[in-house]
Formats: sequence, structure tokens, C-alpha cells
Amino acid sequence: MPYTAALLVEPEQKTGSDFAPLLRTVKAHGLLARRTGWYGLSMTTNLLALAATVTGMVLTGDSWWTLALAIPLAVLWSRTAFFGHDAGHAQISGDRRVSRAVGLFHSNLLLGMSYGWWNDKHNRHHANPNHVDKDPDVGVGVMVWTQNQAAEREGLARWLTRNQARLFFPLLLLEGIALKVYGFRTVLAKDDASRQPAGERAVEGILLFAHLAAYATLLLMVMSPGKAVVFALVHHALFGLHLGMTFAPNHKGMEMPDPDGERWGHLQRQVLTSRNVRGGVLTDWLLGGLNYQIEHHLFPSMPRPHLRRAQALVREHCDALGMPYAQTSLIDSYRQALTHMHQVGEPLRAARTVSG
Repeated sequence: MPYTAALLVEPEQKTGSDFAPLLRTVKAHGLLARRTGWYGLSMTTNLLALAATVTGMVLTGDSWWTLALAIPLAVLWSRTAFFGHDAGHAQISGDRRVSRAVGLFHSNLLLGMSYGWWNDKHNRHHANPNHVDKDPDVGVGVMVWTQNQAAEREGLARWLTRNQARLFFPLLLLEGIALKVYGFRTVLAKDDASRQPAGERAVEGILLFAHLAAYATLLLMVMSPGKAVVFALVHHALFGLHLGMTFAPNHKGMEMPDPDGERWGHLQRQVLTSRNVRGGVLTDWLLGGLNYQIEHHLFPSMPRPHLRRAQALVREHCDALGMPYAQTSLIDSYRQALTHMHQVGEPLRAARTVSG
């Protein structure tokens, strides 16, 4: 039978139990066991690739050809961000101190983005994906995700909302810089405006400034100031685009829980709001395993290399319950996300046409 809306509003105790058999099956297959060796090798390989790219920049020197190396550097920075993400979910280690050290190294020192800020925001997203009152990823920002949010827009924000589908990818070019700004704003915030203890913010701030100093020193040692600025802009634009294109397919255009409705169980909350992307080894690598978004949301601490193995178990369980399991191609995932953004702005375009 289809998984109807009536089934979604059953009491929490019953809907929550839908997840228990799947959890037992996943544990029985050893898919929650950590893969320390895999992560150690993968992180080492990424660091060596970063070092090789930096060496290439130094050897190429003050030439516009150095700009070409912004492409592999942006791709490798995205790999680095994925390790910071996995550390935040305790996929790499069960020791909180080890996870934090790995996260600070990859996020703050190598990328210049706050591990604490990202981890707090991302964990709130995981707890209530696509919930307009609880998920910071669908809150009102440069873009909005519901027509109710759109109705409140005025001025430039209203114009952005009318055109947000066509502006989505261009705006992602600013995301790399925005991530740095969010990080510095967090560590420099007053105590009463921050969600982090002052001591943790101090450590993060030191690492963020160390990154900024090292990055600027590298570029200015290798290139003239003009070329260095161009390189930094291109590099951060490509980095933001890559990260944005990784996260965009995951939830945009999927179910959004009714804030005033019944609370969904864990299985419904994570599966119905998430979308998987089909693909092979290259897709797994480019998207950092987040193409298995359903499995990742159901089991956030599951090591990345186990997500593909868990997929068949999760899909079989959803099929047995008659629960929709969304999976599509990468291109179609963008089409669905952009269609949703376009529909959100439709009332504003219609109002503009009438008033015009």
C-alpha cells in the first residue's frame, strides 16, 4: 500500500518503531563500525595532493598560468571540507577530542571556516531537516524556501526571491567567501551572541587567522598582488560553487514538515525530506558520499565508505513500509531543486505582472 499522509501522523511511539528494525540490521552488518584506516589513508592522500598543488603554484610562479591551479585547489578544498563534515558527525573517531582536532585542522586551519559554527548549524539541520522553524538551512536568508517566507520579502530581497532560481548558481560563487565571513563573525561575537564557549572560540579564532595569514603569504610570495587577488577570487568562487552543488541536491524540493502538524518519527523525518543521487565511484568522490543523503541522515555517524553498502538495506526497508525513497540523477536533482525555488517566487512574479 502507498505510504499515505494518514500513516505519517500516527503517534510518535509507533512511527519511531519503524526505524528500530533497520537499525538492528545495519548494526548486524557492521556498517556503524568506524573505518579509521580508510580515513587515515584518504586524509593523507588529500594532504599530499594539496601539497603537490601548492608546489605547482610555487614552481609556476608569477604567471597567469598559475590561475589554472585554482581549479584543482578548489576541488581539493572541497575534499578537505568533507573530512571536516565527517569529523563533526563522529564518523572518523568516537573520541570527541580527536574529532574536534580533526575538524579544526581541516576546517579552520586548512580552509579558514569555523568548525564550531558549521557543526552547530549542521547538527540542527540534521535534527529537523526542512523544518522551517528548526532547520537553519531553510530559514530566511538571501533565498527563501516557502511561499509564506516569500510573501514577507521587500525591496531588493523581493527581487531576489522572484529570480532566485536563475540566480542560484551565480550566488554559489560567493559561498566560499561567505563561509569565511560566517566563521570570523562567530569567533569574534560577544559571549551572549555566541553558541560557543569563549575558550573554544579563542582556539578557533587563532586557527582562522593563521589560515588567513598563511594563505595571503603563499599567494603574495608566488604572484604579484593583482594576480594574487584574482587567484583568490577565482579559487573561492569555484570552491563555493563545488560545495553548493554538492549540498543543493540533498533536500531542496523535498517534503517540508508542517510546523503545526504531528511530529514525524526519525525514519519519516529523514527519508521523506532527503534525496539521493545515482552514480558510481566518481559521483561518490565528487559529492563526498553525500549523494547517499538518505542513508547519511538516518545514520549520521556511519563512515562514508559504508553508505553505499547501507543503501540496499535502507531501500528494502522503505519498500517494505511503502515509504517513498527518492533517488534521481544529478542533473534531475538540480532540476527539482530549481523548480521548487522557482515555484516559491511565483506569487511575487504574478503580483508584479498584475501591478505592472
